[in-house]
Parts: sequence; C-alpha cells; structure tokens
Amino acid sequence: MPVSTPPTTPTSPAAAPTLVVVGHGMVGQRFLEALAERGLTGTAGTARVVVLCEEPRAAYDRVQLTSYFAGKTPEDLSLVEHDFMERHGFELRLGDPAVSVDRTARTVTARSGEVFAYDTLVLATGSYPFVPPVPGKDSTGCFVYRTIEDLLAIEEYAKNATTGAVVGGGLLGLEAAGALKGLGLETHVVEFAPRLMPVQVDEGGGAALLRTIEDMGLSVHTGVGTQEVTAGEDGAVTGMALSDGSSLATDLVVFSAGVRPRDQLARDCGLAVGERGGIVVDEECRTSDPAVFAIGECALASDGRVYGLVAPGYEMALTAAEVITGEKAAFTGADLSTKLKLLGVDVASFGDAHGTAEGCLDVVYSDARSGVYKKLVMAADGTLLGGVLVGDADQYGTLRPMTGTVLPVAPEQLVLPAGAGGPVALGPSSLPDEAVICSCHNVTKGAICEHTTLPEVKKCTKAGTGCGSCVKVIGQLLPQSADAGLCGCFAYTRSELYEIVRTLGITSYADLLDSHGREEARGGDGCEVCKPTVGSVIASLAPTVGASGYVLDGEQAALQDTNDHFLANLQRNGSYSIVPRIPGGEITPDKLVVIGEVARDFGLYTKITGAQRIDLLGARVDQLPLIWTRLVDAGFESGHAYGKSLRTVKSCVGQTWCRYGVQDSVKMAIDLELRYRGLRAPHKLKSGVSGCARECAEARGKDFGIIATAGGWNLYVGGNGGATPRHADLLAQDLSDAELVRLIDRFLMFYIRTADRLERTSAWLERIEGGLEHVRDVVVHDSLGLCDELERLMADHVRGYRDEWAETINDPERLRRFVTFVNAPDAPDPSVKFVPERDQVKPDLDILAGPVLAIRTLEGTAS
Repeated sequence: MPVSTPPTTPTSPAAAPTLVVVGHGMVGQRFLEALAERGLTGTAGTARVVVLCEEPRAAYDRVQLTSYFAGKTPEDLSLVEHDFMERHGFELRLGDPAVSVDRTARTVTARSGEVFAYDTLVLATGSYPFVPPVPGKDSTGCFVYRTIEDLLAIEEYAKNATTGAVVGGGLLGLEAAGALKGLGLETHVVEFAPRLMPVQVDEGGGAALLRTIEDMGLSVHTGVGTQEVTAGEDGAVTGMALSDGSSLATDLVVFSAGVRPRDQLARDCGLAVGERGGIVVDEECRTSDPAVFAIGECALASDGRVYGLVAPGYEMALTAAEVITGEKAAFTGADLSTKLKLLGVDVASFGDAHGTAEGCLDVVYSDARSGVYKKLVMAADGTLLGGVLVGDADQYGTLRPMTGTVLPVAPEQLVLPAGAGGPVALGPSSLPDEAVICSCHNVTKGAICEHTTLPEVKKCTKAGTGCGSCVKVIGQLLPQSADAGLCGCFAYTRSELYEIVRTLGITSYADLLDSHGREEARGGDGCEVCKPTVGSVIASLAPTVGASGYVLDGEQAALQDTNDHFLANLQRNGSYSIVPRIPGGEITPDKLVVIGEVARDFGLYTKITGAQRIDLLGARVDQLPLIWTRLVDAGFESGHAYGKSLRTVKSCVGQTWCRYGVQDSVKMAIDLELRYRGLRAPHKLKSGVSGCARECAEARGKDFGIIATAGGWNLYVGGNGGATPRHADLLAQDLSDAELVRLIDRFLMFYIRTADRLERTSAWLERIEGGLEHVRDVVVHDSLGLCDELERLMADHVRGYRDEWAETINDPERLRRFVTFVNAPDAPDPSVKFVPERDQVKPDLDILAGPVLAIRTLEGTAS
C-alpha cells in the first residue's frame, strides 16, 4: 500500500508546472534539496513536485549502510529532515514506484495505478545489484547488499547460519564481508580479479589489504569465479563451486559483484540508452527527450561514464536543478577519488591511482609488518597525478586536493615513516582556495573558510555530510580562536555546562544539546568531543540531578568512550584487561589465590602494576561478566582502570610495620580509595599516602597526595607523573583525619566543577586564574562560599556509589551487551589469539620482517 505525503496548498496550483521525480535515493533527495534552495517548491507555488519511491522508507545514507550492524537504526541513517517534505510541499509516495512513462502524453503511471502528468520528468532510478547468472543464484539464503531491507533479511537469516560467503571483493563486497563477520559467521570473500578492490587499488595495495583482512580471520579467494551455488533438498544454500575446481561449504551467500544502471523504464519509453546500459544524457543531464532528465547511477554521462559513486550523483542532481530553474550549468565528469574504512582498514585512492599516464613515476612505501602501503604517482616534472593509500590514509584529505599540482616537498617525504625521511605534514593551509575539500558535495576550501564551526559548515555547504572523509581537514581549516566553547556543538565551556546540568537538573545529553547547544547543532547527534564530556558531567552529578549512576544505561551508553563502553580496557589485539580494586594496595592471601585461579582458568596474562594492583590481560568481551562474577563473589569490585575517574590510592606500610612511619598510611589510603571510588572527573585521578617524609608512596607525584607528619597529615595537590611530571604543591598541613577528608572533598569537587575536558589537576592548577592561592582560598578559606555545596556534592556521590561490575552481572538485560556477536552470543572472537611467552600468554600479532622500501625518485631530486 503506497504511503503519500500530501503537500501544503500551493499558490496558483493551476499555473504551476508539475515536476515528477522517479526515485528517492541519495541523489533524488539531493535533487529535491537543490530545488528547495532555488525556490522551486509546492509551498512557494512555483511547481508541483511529485516523488515516486519504490522503497517503503524515504532516502537514507547508503554510504553508511553497514553502520546498521554497528547499532545505527534505519531512522539514524535517514537523510530527510522530519518535516522536509511538508515544509516544501513535495508529494512523496513511498512504496509506489513508476511502472511506465508515456512521453507523448507526458504522463507517468505508478504501481498503484495513479497517473501523473508532468511538464518535466527526472529519472533518479539508481542502479541494481548485478547477480552473476550462475546456477543456484536464486536459492534460499542468497541475498544482495543494497537496501536496508536487504540488511534486515540478511540479519534474520544469519541467526540460523554459521558460514557466509560474499561474491565480490570490491568496496561493497568488503563492507558486506565485515557485516557477516560482525554477525558471527565464518566469512569468505570470492573475487574474480587477482586482487581485492581492483578498481581502486593496485597490486601492492591489494596485497597489503589482503594480508590485513586475512589477519582478521576472513578467508579470501582471489582469481576465482563462482561457478554454481549448491542447495539442499529444501532449496537452501549449502555451498559454492568455484572456477578453480574447489568448493566452499556455506549456508548464506551475498552477491556484491557490482551494479548496473537501472534504465529499464527509459528503455521501455524509447529514450536513448548506452550499449552497456545507462540513460544517455548531455552535459545538462537531459536525455534524448528535452523534457526528461536523468541523474545518478542510472545515467550515462556525456563523458561516456556511468558513475557509481555518490559525489558525481550529487553533482548531476545540482546540475539538473540549476538547468530546470533556468541557470547555466554543466556536468562534464567527476573525481573518482575514494576514502573509506573497510573492516577497520583505511583505504584510499585518488587521481591516476594505477599510473596510466605516459612517463609517470611511482614513489612507493610498503611495510608488510604493519599492513601499510603508500604509492604516489608523479609526473616527471614533480606534478602529483594520483595515489593509493592502504592502512594509513591520514594524508588523503591533503593529497587529493593537490592532485595536478607540483608538491612543495619531495614526494618520498610524504610516504616514509618518521625516522626514515618523513613524514612531512602538509597542512590544509597549504591548499589553494579553489581546492575541493569535500568531493561528495564539491565544496572548496574557500567555501569552507567562510564559516566558523563544523555544524555551520555542514548546514550551509553540506561538506562533511557525505562519506565523512573530509571532516578532519574541515576541522583543521576552521578558526581555532576566540570561541571558548567546548566544541562546534556547544558555545559553553565544560565548566559552564557542568553548572547548567547541576542547576537545571538535566539528565539527558539530547536535552542539554537541544536546550543549550548552538542553534545549528540542536536536533543533531553532537560530536566526539562533547558526547563523552557531557556523559562524564552527568555521571559525576548523577546522584544530585537524579540521573542513573550506571554509565551504560539508556542514552549514556552511546556517550561513553571505548573503554567505558565495556567497563574494561581495550588492548591492541582486541582483548580486554581487568583490574579489580585493591584499596591501598592491601590484599589478603585468599584474595590473591582467587585472582590467581581466575587468571589460570581464563588463560589471562598477569602483571603487577605500578599502582599496587594486579592487571589481568587477554579477556574476550564475552568473558568479562564471567570473570567479574568470580571476582565479585570473592569481594572484589571494579578498579575503574577504564574510566576518567579515581584509579588508586597508593600507600606504604606506614607506622604499623615501618620503623620510620608516623601515621597509619594504609588505613588512610583504604578509607580515601573507598570514599572516592567511581568518582567521574575530567581526567583520571591518582593519589598516594606516605607514612613519613621518606615518601615511599610517591604522594607528591599524584593529583592529591598525603604525607604523614608528627602532627597529622600534609595535603599536596596538582602533582603528575608520566610524560610531563610535576611535583604537587602543599595545600594545607598538619591536618586531622576529618580535616584532611573534608579538604580533599572540596578540592576534588571544585576541580570537577571548573576543569576543562581531559585536563589533569596539574594543568588545571597552572591554568586556573590565581593558581594555587586561589584554590586554597576557595577550598580552605571558603572565599566563594561554595564549601558547603562542594561537600554536599561529594556526600551525594558517596551515598550513591554502586559497583558497575556487580550492577552488570545482576541484570540480564545489561549482560546482553557483552557478546562478540549479537546473533551468536556464545561464539568467541576468532581474531583474538595468543602465543606463549615466559610461562604466560601474549597477543599473537604476527610480527613479520621489517618494512620494505621501494622508492623511485624523480629526475633531479636527491635519492
């Protein structure tokens, strides 16, 4: 049943021309936006615009299609603002595609039987997946990878499958393979060409990509084709026969062997089409009928190409809209540069990536160990012609706009790693204003530099809203100056947002963004700066404002950093480390035995940390709750080694055992650690308690450190070890136990209240106006009258503390998060592997020989 969006009543509807758009994908939506920008809308009374859409949902982001398997919903992928159609008076008919066109009568008939007369017809029918004509291709369990409905069907079928195979090793094929792996299937990729991504990368790049993908546990078969899909008596897929005589056992097949222009509607109504498909259009995107336009993947452009990327489609949509509204415009071709992340691997190609230009030279760096491959294609005069980047594509955003220009440095300096002659950082400031930064929307550096924030750039130019590969460069181009706001989403600093949340009792990031975000950011998704920052603020104030203290509840889960997301520290091989709290470093023999048994039973690597704790490394995500259960049952709790919160309070043995000790440092350390455990802060917090001036606990290298004296305790603040060591400053001396705790309460809450994001106490103390003396006035002498409030906030924290590990293992709904594969919760991650070393285990990183350099220098440059 078709669903339609009725328009608002236009002015003079009888006089307004009718424009029918067939297809509502990404290009169709961009065309509608271009019409709206030029005032050709139903609400303006300048046109009646009817959109016939085959799918049951409005346009969505196919470029990010695979992110559905990473937790995004179909609504998240939508490209259409909720009131866009109504606001502009566009009539959108979902699930009601065009079935025929009568060019003589100038009418389009929809599947529902309704007939629409048109003055101008725009075909944006896109493409369809090519399925090789092999026996068995229609068996149950065979799918294509094109729409959200395709993904929903694959997800459902995969629940009863164990192995999947993807036919096609191009861009979309590898996306599909990543999706199958994420669904818990043993995954194969079958590519007829001799390498993966044959269109985008050369032999060297394909080899680097192959090694990296195979290391992830996928099986890749290149240089072979699919001869047949075999099926059982029930018609369901059981395997594949390959052209080299081998076979694969599989119960799910995804065809991703390219696309073909969807031009049947044009063929049926007599429009000119290309020999290999595609609706023939001129530079204005007109077909052989002047009243009919074709844009996007269905069109054969005037340069003889069918463009399968979204950026050229957007350019064609803009061209057609300009021509229809009476402007001069032409589409003569487009940049085919591509940057994306496939299975976690950065892959990019730009310009003449395969070096087809006569007399061109290659500058190549290949590191088999780390899976990095870089090639720049150069003309003899030093002009950059193109390149391929695999494994490290950070320079893509700068190199692509420089294509066709002479580089300001020797090209080898741009591909070599540090210590071997490079890299040289070519910032975007070196680009000319006419350099195209966002190829999806053809936005230049000059256009971007007219704006001041990322949300403003996205709203006004659409740069950064396509594939997203240009966002980093856009950020570097924007002014970093006067605006003291947290980010492009908030004009307030972190400390100001803290006050807003505390004062108004705001418990939701979305509510805070919509009520106090920048105007252009409201209603959006925020950014990677403000989301974890606000998440931390809400967590630190949770007991006071009435928010859930569990950081993975509801919306809070989406705000957390990687480590907080699973309440454990992610390690380099994809496993996690577990650090139980050992307050003050004191532990009983029985608890030591439990830790040893857990490490032995789960095959974990054990290490004594510098903070008097025991680190258990090598746990899979699905093992975390099982390990926590054992530890919690023995009286342990989370050590918060993963969070921006209190880590440890280190101690010496103090006067109980040491002949030099003058106070019980162990008891004080335990009391402090149990008081401040779980306290979320702008950065991690560390402390130490020394029982005498010999300072064995290194308290003056901590955020707050305590040193015993004959008269009580001295409190030091703002210390730091690590890369920028700083001795802590004396805040107060000869304090009683109660006075010490009261001052630490005030100090910590004043720091949390006023510090910037990711600012340690050492940097905060040096930055804050008045420095140590101001902090002393506030927390010791109560110069601002805040101390009662600071103490109440800390009391709220202490009263509201709950152990996150125990909260998780006692809630079946929360436990559902801790699986490697959603549809196979008991399946371990096959990519997490270990090898023995010194009677323990270490990650199997498959360390190969060192980098292989293959550099051909340009004529006249130094070798």
